[in-house]
Amino acid sequence: MTQAISAPVPIAAVQTVSGPDVAENCRIAGELVAEAAAAGARLVALPEYFPLITADETAKVRIRERDGEGPLQDFLRETALRHKVCLVGGTIPLAAAAGDKVRNTTLVYDERGERIARYDKIHLFGFRKGEERYDEAATIEPGREVVVFDSPAGRTGLSVCYDLRFPELFRAFGEVDLIILPAAFTHTTGRAHWEVLLRARAIENQCYVLAPAQGGRHPSGRVTWGHSLVIDPWGEVLACREEGPGVVTAKLDPARIAAVRESLPALRHRCL
Repeated sequence: MTQAISAPVPIAAVQTVSGPDVAENCRIAGELVAEAAAAGARLVALPEYFPLITADETAKVRIRERDGEGPLQDFLRETALRHKVCLVGGTIPLAAAAGDKVRNTTLVYDERGERIARYDKIHLFGFRKGEERYDEAATIEPGREVVVFDSPAGRTGLSVCYDLRFPELFRAFGEVDLIILPAAFTHTTGRAHWEVLLRARAIENQCYVLAPAQGGRHPSGRVTWGHSLVIDPWGEVLACREEGPGVVTAKLDPARIAAVRESLPALRHRCL
């Protein structure tokens, strides 16, 4: 049974600029989760690819883990337990059916360190503009399942990065209080579309959006857009970190959700 929340809940998005050293990336992520927890956050979300970003796209395959065991999953579990937060673990590479691919997976652990949700990224990014090219399908196997779960911030839907461009995924959530979207948007696409699409998802679903991102110049030379955001149901940006490692926090207020939906009952007006 879904348990409604009645009071504002502090939430936080962690921004990183990950490199090729998995241990160092986890150390930095752990420190930032600790910072968010110290600020009072009950739910903390890490960005996509937080453990590893390199120029070698096959590197993620070499560190992939079987579901339920491995150092990255141990890190997430122990970090959630240590800081008594619901931790949305950005994405980590888990085993896929194909031996040369991974699932780009978001795992969620509660304050007791128990796993409460798994989402495998459905939409795989492909982009070509001049010398800038990306093809996630070369190393990633897509997920198929829409995932919604109960968190300290209420009914929560999971999505990852390129999913942002497919509004039908978010409609499939039903009515949620919070959408979480870990990302590693490119600088090119992020500058053009990141904020406007995130605000659109908040506005059309009349819920909060929490978007932790990679943000800056990585050791590989890749540049990610950053601008980790918290957005309210009216589409207002409550917090933003433009670049570099750090934390953004805000409060998810159920009264704000109710007020927006009462004054503009668009969700009830849907015909299709």
